[in-house]
Amino acid sequence: METVSVEEVKARGSTAPSRPYDPAYDPLKSATPGQGRDYAPTYWIDTAGEPPEDDGPVSGDMDADVVIIGSGFTGLSAAIFLAREHGIKATVLEANRASWGCSTRNGGQAQCASGRLKRSQWIQRYGLDAALKLHEECLAGMATFKGLIADIDCDPQPGGHLYVAHRDKVMPSLEKEARLLRDTFDYDARILDAETVKRDWMGDQEAAGAMHEPEGIGIHAGKLAFGYHRKARELGVKIHPSSPVMGFETRGGVHYLQTPGGVVKARAVGIATGGYTSQSLHPSLKNRLLPILSNSIVTRRLTDDEIASCNLWTHQVITDTRILRHYYRLLPDKRLQIGSRSAITGREAPQKKYEDRLIHDVHRKFPTLQGIQIDYSWWGWVDVSHDMMPRIHQPDSRETVYYALGYGGNGVMYSAQAGRRLAQWIAGQGQELDLPIFTSRLPYPNVREMVESRAFAPFRRLGQRMLYRWYHMKDEVL
Repeated sequence: METVSVEEVKARGSTAPSRPYDPAYDPLKSATPGQGRDYAPTYWIDTAGEPPEDDGPVSGDMDADVVIIGSGFTGLSAAIFLAREHGIKATVLEANRASWGCSTRNGGQAQCASGRLKRSQWIQRYGLDAALKLHEECLAGMATFKGLIADIDCDPQPGGHLYVAHRDKVMPSLEKEARLLRDTFDYDARILDAETVKRDWMGDQEAAGAMHEPEGIGIHAGKLAFGYHRKARELGVKIHPSSPVMGFETRGGVHYLQTPGGVVKARAVGIATGGYTSQSLHPSLKNRLLPILSNSIVTRRLTDDEIASCNLWTHQVITDTRILRHYYRLLPDKRLQIGSRSAITGREAPQKKYEDRLIHDVHRKFPTLQGIQIDYSWWGWVDVSHDMMPRIHQPDSRETVYYALGYGGNGVMYSAQAGRRLAQWIAGQGQELDLPIFTSRLPYPNVREMVESRAFAPFRRLGQRMLYRWYHMKDEVL
């Protein structure tokens, strides 16, 4: 890895880009996400205003009570709650610019979810009692999120979440899930028929109906990240960009984190690196996540006539029922944003065909936007756990190392609650947390066969290619 000197970064100003954006970064191939890299060219970064001031890169050996690795939504919210609720002022280490990864590349959709599984799947996996508690955790998480963003100007679009059936055959299962949400979870999910969706909500020509759930908020991801950043520093949190952790040792209960500018010693470490978690960051994380890519595009501003031609009457967050799902919405400035799954590897990510697929999807959903100008296009990594559920956990009870990872694309909202839970762990209160996402570590793939050999790891990408082909068949053909 090429490094940038502390002097060079400081000379340019701590919030100035040190090195160009790396479009082909791959967490399964690179030892670190780089150092001092500029932001991805997202709509969020371009319209968020100037990045907040930070504390500059690590410039010598230093001691810290608590270190958080990663300055995205999770890391910053953990630092905020450590300061607010536990009187602990954390030091945040970031490899590149603050909130450089998932937090400024997502779709800005805050949904009442944690991980990729539905409530019915929670019941199948954990039993009804645990599923009910997980639902309460999500509701508490939404309350935490709303409280945290109340004084942050992040262009909130409240009102709920529209979950669109992309084919007729999906409607029976969607109706069954809605009944379960109402009858078992006391959560007011409503079914809408295709005509109602297209007339009163938005004219997605694929919509065979939809489920509307009451909780869901669209936000401006860049403004939210910068708001968290300012809030954390006001509470005394130190944020050091351009300071990747290149070595991690624990001796005598003390953690020694090697950065290009010096060694940071800490009594406790929280890992919040999301989809940008490298294989070598810490032994407890090796082969525990499958990072997948998601692409996103944003159109030029739509005219009022174009909005009317698409019946885009809602600003609420929208997803469809594909396994390789789309997430989309009309932004406050009348642009259409849409995203979906992308390439398999970082090397393939810059290929134009992945952007073209999304443009095709826009035309398929909204034919009157054929040929619409695309002003922004980007991609980013999503942290998916091998059982599709997140973990906020202490992997080894003998070490004060904790992580909050594995949101599977549903981290905009739950990262706030995960940060709060991570702060509880670090403050010594983690034993109070009794849900499965707190009491078990991130699993290996096919745990029973692979824990010892770990032989599956080199073939994950091959398996992912095969799964994507199968998912596409299920989504579009079968």
